Amino acid sequence: MRALLVGLCGLVLALTPIHNAAAQGWPERTVTMIVPFPAGSAVDTLARAVGQALSEALGKQFIVDNRAGAGGSIGGAAVAKASADGYTLLFGTPAPIALNKLMYKGLAYDSEKDFTPVVLVAKSPLIVTARADFPAKTFEELIAYAKRNPDKVNVGHPGNGTLGHITSELVQRSVGVKMTNVPYRGTSPLMTDLLGGQIDIVIDFMPTYVPLVTSGKVQALAVTTSQRAAQLPAVPTVQETGFTGFEASAWYAMVAPTGTSPEIVAKLNSIVNGFLQSEKGKAILGQNALLGVGGSPDDLKAFVAAELAKWRPVIEAAKIAM
Repeated sequence: MRALLVGLCGLVLALTPIHNAAAQGWPERTVTMIVPFPAGSAVDTLARAVGQALSEALGKQFIVDNRAGAGGSIGGAAVAKASADGYTLLFGTPAPIALNKLMYKGLAYDSEKDFTPVVLVAKSPLIVTARADFPAKTFEELIAYAKRNPDKVNVGHPGNGTLGHITSELVQRSVGVKMTNVPYRGTSPLMTDLLGGQIDIVIDFMPTYVPLVTSGKVQALAVTTSQRAAQLPAVPTVQETGFTGFEASAWYAMVAPTGTSPEIVAKLNSIVNGFLQSEKGKAILGQNALLGVGGSPDDLKAFVAAELAKWRPVIEAAKIAM
């Protein structure tokens, strides 16, 4: 037994330098960043900008692999089950990184156990928009119209269990109306139907909708944060319309499979923080109505824990389950 223990200790000591050397030499080939939503979505746009910054800094290509479906769970599961070697990362949103575990029965992964936090990249408001010819022109008018027409207002969101869906439920509970939720497979088809007039209202991440609002193609009724968005300063917050305390924020973060080397995580974190602080990074964030966050992996871990605590009672009260 003593000889066996000595042999095992020797094996561990022998493997440790190899592991450290692999981390120091990383990346030696292309790194895949899985985005669990379709191409063209807000998270996809930001992921590609961050991927380019990482490619330039590390000299190897970081490619985006879009794996949409199940509110981001398909892409989330792919990363959770991937090798923890630094070559597969998840660039996601609240649903796959945190909230899906509160809603999906039989979820193929546990986001708190299966992901190593890397960095909280950015935040943005959600926006409540309406088709151009919708009769309600303000958030207050929307509520009045919905009260007169229960269940007749269609509210689109980018998928069951997404932050858009949860926020739609929170809006309806907060203002005392009942509307019909219509799930879509991501932002791109949702935006297409909003422009085509097939959907009345959309609650979704804000960046994609800013050019549509400024060009007059859709109406902006409210943003969901406690402060107005700099890109759309004329659009009021839900709180301003009389619903004190209402707030919901979209956020974008990078995580890796649990067990990923701390050295690799540190490299990623440092480069992304540098990108957020650079003039190029600030310009990209501004163009996409995003507020850069950054910080340490521990900061992201604490933030995700707080989000879970905040949204758990909302999800349970709305009985959102899949």
